[in-house]
Amino acid sequence: MSGQGSGGNVLAALCSFFIPGLGQLIQGRLLISIVQFVLASVFWVVYLGWIIHLWSIIDAARFDPTKK
Repeated sequence: MSGQGSGGNVLAALCSFFIPGLGQLIQGRLLISIVQFVLASVFWVVYLGWIIHLWSIIDAARFDPTKK
């Protein structure tokens, strides 16, 4: 996928909108995708899952593979 703002990042953000961490998984970032999915799942039960969910969407949209 290309850099920040690319079509791939838009697709990743849309995927993360539906399932937290899915966008990161599509981008090949397995560890952060698992972290975001687990945190969102656990915290949705408590009350702050939407914050993790938003973080997942924004992180997928802003990812720049050249800035690791």
